[in-house]
Amino acid sequence: MEYTTDPDYDYSEYTEAVPCTRDNDNKLGALLSILYYFMFAFSVICNGIVLIIICRFDQLTTVTNILLLNLVMSSLIFMISLPFMAVYMQLSNWIFGEVMCKIVSTVYYLGFYSSVLFLALLTFDRYLAILYPLNDSQVRNRKYAGISCTVVWLVSGLACIRPMIIYSSFFSSLDNKTFCEEYPRNLTYVDMDKLRKSGFYLQLSVFLIFPLIVIFYCYSRIAITVMSSRIASKFKTVRLIFIIVLLFFMCWTPFNVVHLMNINNEVKSECEDKQKLGYALQITRTIAYFYFCISPVFYTFVGKKFQNHFRHLLVKHFPKLKRHMSVSQNSRSYVNTKTTPNDYRDI
Repeated sequence: MEYTTDPDYDYSEYTEAVPCTRDNDNKLGALLSILYYFMFAFSVICNGIVLIIICRFDQLTTVTNILLLNLVMSSLIFMISLPFMAVYMQLSNWIFGEVMCKIVSTVYYLGFYSSVLFLALLTFDRYLAILYPLNDSQVRNRKYAGISCTVVWLVSGLACIRPMIIYSSFFSSLDNKTFCEEYPRNLTYVDMDKLRKSGFYLQLSVFLIFPLIVIFYCYSRIAITVMSSRIASKFKTVRLIFIIVLLFFMCWTPFNVVHLMNINNEVKSECEDKQKLGYALQITRTIAYFYFCISPVFYTFVGKKFQNHFRHLLVKHFPKLKRHMSVSQNSRSYVNTKTTPNDYRDI
């Protein structure tokens, strides 16, 4: 959540030195922030459909549904912060007050951290379901799902303590505006510079590198297993696996690399270099946010069972569509079936 201020500028005292202007990359951020409203609307609609289908058809009878429900909740939590961020970036002025500054910042990181971990957890669950189907009932049960989700929320919540402390709204007399940023001055007994950097490296290791390793390993093993089997749709499955891993890597790695460069060079960099990093940060951040919008689609809408449930909802509310699409009897009779490896043919 870095928008309009130069982190090197000391707001505590007046200086005659001309600060590095960031107007151009801030204007780019304001322009890109328009997309946040569309991301928010798209995510609410898609995740809302997922919630309705899980609750109406499958309910929480399987581990996969429990994990999906938590993934949807974390995505929605993250998306709640986007409209506030969009308004802030467009106005370059925080108008929501001190309390909302801390709440929005905390909600942003809680949704971000938990979403990434739930993506990794859901990938690991599919890995167990496909590679170890005989031990399915012993390992993949509701107790396992409940404990796993609790751990994810606990880890994510603890990681949010840092932004809760470090983010604050403050008024800049130079710009005559209020900002919601990582507070530029040290607090008592707190080294803010070390806290900022340690928080980023925690985010990089726990919420990017670790999930990426889990996702890459699990989907590699799944791809090998599917390719060695005689499943008819194996090539489509492997292609989809490749797309999921590639999108995760492409959406999140650039943002974290640019963020790392921004933190390590924010003091010694020239103004021109800071502006270039500002452009890169605005663009890569938007790409990273986009992944939260599309991730539920890959984990739900691509499945045949979920597609059938979705068609059933459409037919029920729009009967005229019945002549254009087919719905299996399982959806009509609301039959809940236990998840099997075959449910993951389309991943």
